[in-house]
Amino acid sequence: MASNREAGLTSPVRIGLLGAGAMGAEHAYCYSQMADVAVAKVFSRDPAKAAAAADKLGAESTDDALGLIADPAIDAIDVCLPTPIHGDFVIASLEAGKHVFCETPLSLDPAEGERMRAAARRAGRLLQVGLLMRSIASCRFVKQAAASGEYGRLIHVATHRLGSYLRADAPDHKDHYSDPTTELMTFDLDFVGWLLGRPKAVAAVGGAWRGHDGDVSAHLGYEGGRAATVLASGIMPPSFPFTTGFRAVFEDAVVVSETVISDGDFASATHLFRGHARTQPDLPRSNPYQVELEHFIGCVRGVADVELLDVDRALEALALSRAIQECLRSRASAT
Repeated sequence: MASNREAGLTSPVRIGLLGAGAMGAEHAYCYSQMADVAVAKVFSRDPAKAAAAADKLGAESTDDALGLIADPAIDAIDVCLPTPIHGDFVIASLEAGKHVFCETPLSLDPAEGERMRAAARRAGRLLQVGLLMRSIASCRFVKQAAASGEYGRLIHVATHRLGSYLRADAPDHKDHYSDPTTELMTFDLDFVGWLLGRPKAVAAVGGAWRGHDGDVSAHLGYEGGRAATVLASGIMPPSFPFTTGFRAVFEDAVVVSETVISDGDFASATHLFRGHARTQPDLPRSNPYQVELEHFIGCVRGVADVELLDVDRALEALALSRAIQECLRSRASAT
């Protein structure tokens, strides 16, 4: 892994953006809000999308991803392409001497993820992953509370992430999206790992739907009787808004957070329940995508903690996703 000193670059940082879909557009906007950062080139498999994104940024568009990666003027590559093709572009970027930020899920295959990590270590370059929950204000609040012990010991974390993406008529459907254990759970598996560490035991049940475990519940056991429950569904009706949230149970308090996304509108609320009082923590109003990308740029400049979004964390979540899949397969074969 590159140390802060090895990774450090002076301003400005020039970004090559691979992907100009919804997530690529979000990343492009976030970079445009940062001082001394410039998206220099944009690649998309759809040239029109690349041109549209580049025009907004005053950048160059290209249909040659490998040419973009090889450009010596580019400092870092941001990969917002479909997960099944992450590996080739991440490894090519690292071998070209670029620092890399890759969207989640990192990969559908742990072995491929390990090859990406090995490429980063060989090259002495950063491979940071979009572990979004670590950049969400309510999640950071819980992490700080768990570390401080202000509300006593953290006992149980329950998360849910509910969408309709497996349904062909759903607005968020994409043919390349994977099953809920990877496409959805990865975010929350990383979150509970950030809070509780590695589990001692993993169990899971799934609701079968058209060849998929479309609605999955995973149960994780930890040292000292602590636990986590992670729910994910890709088969909610298209009329059901994408909903995500968590409940963090401490000895002396409970933190509950819920976010609902409908037609591009976000509604989010976090409450702290302690004794007979219910309050809303004073949380910063920040774009978590910008928070994580600012952290990546800080790592490139050598002034931020490279461990927070390191590829190791993504591989730990991916390994848990695979363990949950094994539980589901074992359960299916036993029935």
